[in-house]
Amino acid sequence: MSGWVPPLPKHFPVLRLETIRSKILVFALLVTLVPSGLTAWISYRQNRNALEEKISQELLSSSSQAAREMDVWLKERLYDLRVFASSYEVSEKFTGSRKPVSSSHDRLSDYLNSVRDRFGEYQDLVVLDPRGRLVAATSSDQRSALRLPADWAKELSSNGAVVGTATWDSSLQKGVLVVAVPVERGEGRMLGVMAARLNLRGAEKGLRAFAPRGGQVTLMTVTGGIMASSGESSAELMKTTVNARSLDQLKSREGRVVTYESRTGAEVVGSLKRVNRAKWAVVSEIPADAAFVQVRRFRNVSFLLVCGLLCGVGLIAYRLGLRIVRPLERLTRGAAEVAEGDLAVDLPAATGEVGDLTAVFNHMVGRLRQGRQELDAMNERLRKQNEELEKLSTSDALTGLHNRRFLTQRLSEELIRSYRHKGSFAVLMADVDEFKKYNDAFGHPAGDEVLKRVASILLSSTRSVDCTARYGGEEFAVLLTDTSSAVAAEVAERIRARVAAQDFPGRKITLSIGIGEFPEHGQTGEEVISAADEALYAAKRAGRNRVVRSGEPGKVKGKA
Repeated sequence: MSGWVPPLPKHFPVLRLETIRSKILVFALLVTLVPSGLTAWISYRQNRNALEEKISQELLSSSSQAAREMDVWLKERLYDLRVFASSYEVSEKFTGSRKPVSSSHDRLSDYLNSVRDRFGEYQDLVVLDPRGRLVAATSSDQRSALRLPADWAKELSSNGAVVGTATWDSSLQKGVLVVAVPVERGEGRMLGVMAARLNLRGAEKGLRAFAPRGGQVTLMTVTGGIMASSGESSAELMKTTVNARSLDQLKSREGRVVTYESRTGAEVVGSLKRVNRAKWAVVSEIPADAAFVQVRRFRNVSFLLVCGLLCGVGLIAYRLGLRIVRPLERLTRGAAEVAEGDLAVDLPAATGEVGDLTAVFNHMVGRLRQGRQELDAMNERLRKQNEELEKLSTSDALTGLHNRRFLTQRLSEELIRSYRHKGSFAVLMADVDEFKKYNDAFGHPAGDEVLKRVASILLSSTRSVDCTARYGGEEFAVLLTDTSSAVAAEVAERIRARVAAQDFPGRKITLSIGIGEFPEHGQTGEEVISAADEALYAAKRAGRNRVVRSGEPGKVKGKA
């Protein structure tokens, strides 16, 4: 069908200027569209190139200056912190002074508070010993509020300073950054660590100073995490990241202007410049719409002028060729019906040029009808095959439950829904006790039958809105939507009791079940599953055949 082409009549005038209609169309194209379109295009390209050059220079200058400003800002903050760390009040705490410990501690705390009061960007300060234990702080709860990265000792040894990850402080309603420097003797031996939580308002002020007109400058990590912006900062902003494709474009063309998709999904024009002193980068960007508004205005005006000329010439052509065009109206209406999907069109035969075209048109519609029937049949087969593949890809072949992949997808959806509605959900992690011994004693077919019956009990003990899945081997997982850990414990105990009461070939079968709840035991799906898994192993350690909630290893239900 696809390789067949209907033969054209000998006198079919497609490429020859033998009709008035063809001559009028060629005249309108040559006289109106070609010169006016070519002129408009050349002017558009020249204006666009000039504007792109201007925008490029502004963005490159903005990103470079902002990157230098962030480098200087960080350098000054670290330098100030080293000066604070070298003070007598700090060093005497570690040099074996004979002064009473309480006096030395109070003096150091007073010093830290005076530094914080005098230098507004240092929100909190703490002094730690080489093992990371708290020595002194600006307030009593700083140990929990100010945390260094896990590899702080290694980074401090290799780089002489620690620059942490920027976070949003909900109590201060501002972004903060944890930094640390060593407290050293004169010979360079490290006595301890001085750490501070910096207010990012200073960095934001520096970014605003170099923001391009109509755009913004963003400070981010080299992995795309947003730290600060010349616009308004917020907790939501600091949780967002630049999408991977846009980040790769910017990093691969550092120091050049790139058109890419911003974190909000809008098209922007920007340039990236790395900050030498840290694993940061500065991106200066402006919306593409704002950048090329003048060029688009010129393009639209040119387009309207060309359209106006075409309309004028078309009107003249219509008046001249009206008597020839009218016989084609019937064919045009038929073509419109076909374009809308009606393939039942069958035009009556005609004579002359229109007759030749009608014959080809009717033949084409016939072939389209045949093709649609074949395509509909093929689509129906594909639909059924896709439904079968979808079922196979999301279910476990042995038990008929959902598989781990489907559970992960449902967990992500439930996490988004719970965040939006401030709700909760629970995850049960259940494991068949001593299943390997049962398999070794009674054989794999008997073990498979155990898994099927346990799966049936799990499925019949949960709601249709819940997700019951085989997590792997003899381990099962149940996602209980809109459920607290207390209610989940009741469901888990009911499941445990039903399995324990069930008669299985050879011997009794029991379950150990762990429970994790969002958001109490984790802020992500992985964290909730991990909490439930830890509770499961706590149940195992406590003797098996019991239910344990995360964080409450001593509170178990059921008996071994």
